[in-house]
Amino acid sequence: MTITERPSSAAEGEDLPRRALEAVCARGPIGLAEEIGDATHLLVELLREPQNLFDPEEHGSHDYTQLLGRIHEAGSALGALQAHTVVSHAAATRREDRRAARDQAAHEADVIAPQARTDDRADQRSGKDLSLITRRSPSEASHALRASRRLVESMPNLLGALTDGKITADIAHKAASKAGSLEPEECRELDRLLGERLPDLDGAGTRRWGQEISAAIQGLDPDGAVGRHQRARRERCVTLRPGEHGMATLSARLPGIDAAQAHKRLSLEAERLRADGDRRGHQAIMADVLVDTILGRDDQMDPTTLDIGLIITDRALFSPDDGEIAQVEGYGAVPAEAVREQLRAALRDPKAPQEDRYGPDGPTVRAVLRRLYTHPTSGELVAVESKAKVFPSALARFLRWRDLSCRGPFCNAAIRQSDHIVPRSTGGPTSIDNGQGACAHDNGKEEHFRSVRRIPQPPGGGHRVEWTSPNGISRTTSPPPLTRPSRTPAAEPEASPPRAGPREDSPPDGGTLEGPPDGGTLKDGTASEAARPDAPPEATPPDFLPPDDAGPGAQPDGQPPEPDQRE
Repeated sequence: MTITERPSSAAEGEDLPRRALEAVCARGPIGLAEEIGDATHLLVELLREPQNLFDPEEHGSHDYTQLLGRIHEAGSALGALQAHTVVSHAAATRREDRRAARDQAAHEADVIAPQARTDDRADQRSGKDLSLITRRSPSEASHALRASRRLVESMPNLLGALTDGKITADIAHKAASKAGSLEPEECRELDRLLGERLPDLDGAGTRRWGQEISAAIQGLDPDGAVGRHQRARRERCVTLRPGEHGMATLSARLPGIDAAQAHKRLSLEAERLRADGDRRGHQAIMADVLVDTILGRDDQMDPTTLDIGLIITDRALFSPDDGEIAQVEGYGAVPAEAVREQLRAALRDPKAPQEDRYGPDGPTVRAVLRRLYTHPTSGELVAVESKAKVFPSALARFLRWRDLSCRGPFCNAAIRQSDHIVPRSTGGPTSIDNGQGACAHDNGKEEHFRSVRRIPQPPGGGHRVEWTSPNGISRTTSPPPLTRPSRTPAAEPEASPPRAGPREDSPPDGGTLEGPPDGGTLKDGTASEAARPDAPPEATPPDFLPPDDAGPGAQPDGQPPEPDQRE
């Protein structure tokens, strides 16, 4: 007699998800479509008859926080699922068209069309289906197909991050689209580099992600970056797009450095006018001053000296093949070739004074290079501390150059104020470690967040700030690295990377820093004094910041004062 033990109810419960998963996989795409259809039907019915589901009198904000988290996770997983489905749909269409081409050639004794032409027609058919299903234009659908194919076949780290809800579908497709100029091996390397940066980009917005992707691509393909910049530069233009209610949008496609200078000039003029009592909004003043200056009206801006941060290593400046990038205050990463070209133009004396691109004040507007420190591990800028209650102009400038855009989670706004992470009123020092660049909204963080704190000794070093919402949701932000962070060599890649979906061509962060740490390097490539064997016990950092003789809050000559800096 054989006795068979029944599995415990706990074991049965643990096995149910696995059995359900296997059942769905066994039924194929149609079965999965039916499961998703059932879930969608349930959601639609809930939205039509929610009863008290969305009644704030019955449920607290914590309940809706949990629901929002699950909705985001489901949306990210569906985004990854859609990418897989789009690629498999295109692969199946290619296979069907190849089979049809072979059958037609066999029946009509005709020559089989080249496979590339057949595949191109198949992709067009797939794009049409995707366009009609997702209600996108044919151009957008074709673009999404190419990005999805690259994401699924060559970018497993970002696809996994999308599946787990660590990035959005927009970020994943942005990376895949920008990688279109890379070879498959370079695309996989880009994916690996971005995968390593995921902890540092936890709270990064779309603007910061775009900068990181562009910087990584330039590092992988420096020769191609020069050509891409030169081609893009030839596409300079000004366009006019009619708007609603008698308004219009005037757009200028410019080199990044010129655009950043123009934007900062307008912003500073708006701050000056508001300080003098102008009650118009900041953005409205910028628009009005731009038009007044272009049309030569009485209210146009006066010529002035403009100081804008342009941060580049000596290696990027003099070694084009090194692959490093430059950073422009108010803009972000630009190809080093753009900076070299601008510096050559800025430092070149005109043949005649009337030909000076900067006008009569040209000699005073030439570029000024300052020596800056970088952290040897994270590649971020590091500096010194002040005893002032507000950030002196040099430290405020340093925060703008280090952070480049607002440090608030997922914020893409420009830096308007210098913020104490630990408020000055509670004992926070006025230092680089306790400072960050912020927009006006995120400078009021004490009103919107449960806590904002700097993470001590994060893996890889650098400056990491954790922002926690009232309901306990935490995100971490960090500055963009000027140089590529140091990392351990990658393991040998497998013979064939994992691929999701059928092949398309087959038949049926360390501590508080006040100057360069021991062993650090200066931006001119030389070792710091602390790293030299014969250095004195307490090395003095070089004078890389301008003096603050004018007192806290002073600005360089010719510039209006900084906006009010809250604590």
